[in-house]
Amino acid sequence: MSRPAAVRAAVLAVLLAVLTACSTVPTASPTVQITQPPTRPDGLVGIEPLSPEPGAAPEEVVRSFLDAAASTVRGHPVAREHLAPEAAGSWSDEAGITVIGQDYATVTTDAGTVAVTADLVGTIDQRGVFSVAGQEVYTRDFTLQQVEGEWRVTNPPDGLVILEPDFERLYERRDLYFLDPTGQRVVPDPRYLIRGEAQPSQLVGRLVDGPSAVLAAGVRNELAGASLRSTVDVSGQTATVDLSGLGDLSAAQVAGLSAQLVWTLRPLARSVEVRRDGEPLRPEGVPVVQTVDDWAAYGPDGVPVDAVGHFLRDGALLTVADAPAPGPAGAGAYGLTSAAVAADVRTGELTEMVGTAVAGDQVTLLAGDYGGELSPVLSGGSFTAPTVAAIRSEFWLVRDGAAVVRLPADGTPQAVSAPTLAGLGRTTVLQLSPDGVRAAVVVAGPQGDTLYVGTVVRAEDGPVALRDLRAVAPGLTQVVDVSWRTAGSLLLLAGDSAEGRVVPYLVGVDGWDLTSVATAGLPSPPGRVAAAPGRPPLVSADGTIWQFVNGTWVTILRGQQPLRGDEPFYPA
Repeated sequence: MSRPAAVRAAVLAVLLAVLTACSTVPTASPTVQITQPPTRPDGLVGIEPLSPEPGAAPEEVVRSFLDAAASTVRGHPVAREHLAPEAAGSWSDEAGITVIGQDYATVTTDAGTVAVTADLVGTIDQRGVFSVAGQEVYTRDFTLQQVEGEWRVTNPPDGLVILEPDFERLYERRDLYFLDPTGQRVVPDPRYLIRGEAQPSQLVGRLVDGPSAVLAAGVRNELAGASLRSTVDVSGQTATVDLSGLGDLSAAQVAGLSAQLVWTLRPLARSVEVRRDGEPLRPEGVPVVQTVDDWAAYGPDGVPVDAVGHFLRDGALLTVADAPAPGPAGAGAYGLTSAAVAADVRTGELTEMVGTAVAGDQVTLLAGDYGGELSPVLSGGSFTAPTVAAIRSEFWLVRDGAAVVRLPADGTPQAVSAPTLAGLGRTTVLQLSPDGVRAAVVVAGPQGDTLYVGTVVRAEDGPVALRDLRAVAPGLTQVVDVSWRTAGSLLLLAGDSAEGRVVPYLVGVDGWDLTSVATAGLPSPPGRVAAAPGRPPLVSADGTIWQFVNGTWVTILRGQQPLRGDEPFYPA
């Protein structure tokens, strides 16, 4: 977001927990709007705002109106008290949310007009989807008139304008989960919901309505066409979801639907009972009351058992045990400059690999079995470091800064359609998410080196595309490298212009909660980063490899000198 340098003690404590276990960022479509009355709890959450003070000046009324957005009462009656009668009757608080920085300015420009200027943090649409702002400034001229001797606003913006601290206090990120195209993993889709008991029904309602626009083409939704027969009942630790309109479902569809519901409701209920028209809907081989353990195989952050960290040293492939990888690659036969390793989806065994090697002004992509001989499959002027589409054993990279290429199991390179990528600039990094549905790319463009996230779209027996690229950390324009911490969060390296150094950052896949990570222990600014769910992040710094453990960067082998190397990565 627009506050990349802010590192608070409380946030750091949360971050350290995130970086040492599978996690989400600040804790994520859509039948009920985020500001719609039914979504708001009947009870109060936190401190309710105050009515306008008698005799308040225009600026005080405008400030008090903005404060009144931080209410959980249906219809925002206190906010309406700040409005002229006609405006109070027509104003809608259901048209989404605009989040602004807390240090905003108000200036009376003319009699009865107050200009508000603030840092724009981002917006949340009616489905609860967050869009991060770039470097935009929020500006709004509020006109006021006197009503019975008191100043009142006549032109309130539709929706809520809320200060960032109030938004963080009242709203939570909750992840909806949809299915990847193969139906093997759930894929997170972050939403922001007001705190309260209505969240279970909200989440299921939004699942029924489908994924966010940027993700929709890349995922499946087994709840499409369904509806909730009643609100989701949470009794003890069990949520009961009663659906109608499901139609005839195959066993695989019932399993996928159940996995979506159980993973989505996991933060709010330990177990879930799914019903169809009042009768239990029981997947094959699974109890009526299901838990995440029953659908662990669908987890978004699965990592192969053998996925230990790897890195390069003098062109040879090594593991973090400081042991050569098997075969010629581990012996340095190819002079590798980057590499990636894929695991068998069923066994977790490392099976395939690719690597790049430079000869003169040409770079060659080599491919083969992990531990076996590698053969050239493609050449070009440059390649990004390869990455793995985990559940497909498929490698991706970018050739000559613009052409996205994938190498499927049959070893024949194929072009990936990315129509908007070249227009952004030259791509220097591409990394696929653990579920293979998203891609993070770093692009060197007119505004600097910027991080984007796009959606991988796969047509049945058709082309593959990378679409809907959007900047998720537009406040950072010196991004060096990026890796996926989880399916819903990224770990990146970027220049800190205020301090003149490269700093690690953690950010949600939608750009929410950009937070810097400590650099304590590193001998120099990091140059490359590797992350994987449940694994300690790795970086290269000053020609050595380091890992992040308990809030500090330490050597890979405890109590020993740093391992010499570069280009760290985790198999997938």
